[in-house]
Amino acid sequence: MHSTPGDMRVTSIPGPSFRPLHIPHDLASSEASDFIAMVRVRNAIYRENSGHDDEAVTPEQMLPHYRPNPYELRKAWVIVVGDEIVGRVGIDLPLEEGSVVAFWLIEILRAHWGRGIGSAALVLLEQYARSHGRTTLQSWATHPPCDGATLTPRTGFGTIPEDHVARFYARHGYALEQVERNSAFDMTEPLDQVERLLTQSRAAASDYRVLQWDAPTPADCIEGYAWMKSRMSTDIPAGALDFDEERWDAVRITQHDERYTAAGSTLQVTAAQHIRTGELCAFNELMIPEDRTLASHQEDTLVLKEHRGHKLGTLVKCAGLIEWRARMPHSPRVLTYNAEENRPMLDINEAIGFIPIAYVGAWKKVLVGSADSSGSNDS
Repeated sequence: MHSTPGDMRVTSIPGPSFRPLHIPHDLASSEASDFIAMVRVRNAIYRENSGHDDEAVTPEQMLPHYRPNPYELRKAWVIVVGDEIVGRVGIDLPLEEGSVVAFWLIEILRAHWGRGIGSAALVLLEQYARSHGRTTLQSWATHPPCDGATLTPRTGFGTIPEDHVARFYARHGYALEQVERNSAFDMTEPLDQVERLLTQSRAAASDYRVLQWDAPTPADCIEGYAWMKSRMSTDIPAGALDFDEERWDAVRITQHDERYTAAGSTLQVTAAQHIRTGELCAFNELMIPEDRTLASHQEDTLVLKEHRGHKLGTLVKCAGLIEWRARMPHSPRVLTYNAEENRPMLDINEAIGFIPIAYVGAWKKVLVGSADSSGSNDS
């Protein structure tokens, strides 16, 4: 509070603080309060962006993904204004040898936009990245549909609105590198088209068989699954975005699976196996949290390059959806994300019946120099 002419009393708006997020051992303990509040605010922000709760998660789901692991360093802060947590800040540093990449997010409740909080958070993130030898910073943000000008990424595929968030990235020196399409499939409708496509793909893929399992991955599939997961970092369309080549093995698969099973989530993997060689060469993942009435999520899908041209993408997606409907009859829809230039996978999704519902921009900045911790391209 401060005095003004005429002795009028006004309330000043406190500035933000960035409090390191404590990762609790037990969500029932008092030390879990910030983590639980972070998840609640995260869900509110996603609801503001989309108008629905399909992307909502529980603290139980989130906690395993914040546990330390040998493959990435994850650092997070909560944004505090007064006594209220109003957003979150996070950065992930892959631990592949020689990596210069960092992935970050800044999420703030809209009531607190326009006060410089995002810019202050970005200074924090870029300083942290520099201190860990990272010079390539990348970030993804949902851009809800709105009227007005649009932006096209450097790939030339897709557009996003030139909205408040897009202007923030551009103002701080980030370039729009790629647009991803968020699509949804209505699981309450008959699966006649999915069954037709499955029949066609089985005929085209007569040299392959379908295997399915839930996490944890069975021992006889771990090696092949790990190899396919490693190819996700090299074989998917990425435009000018930078991804380190990831090494996956049985230990990493086990830790990956535990992040889902520890939270009560179900992760179903549908794979195509080459009959003659026994090689696993395509896979699709479907995931649902412990509450089986919520939306499902189609996570990674890949067909190894050397096995493309046999409708294996259609095979694993359709076989997965049909099995999923039988197992999860109360999940209303499946959500997925694909790069706009990934026309082969979008063709499959569109044929199945996935409908676009939102678009995500992938933004990149390369830090230069060392004196300016916020990056010489900032304005």
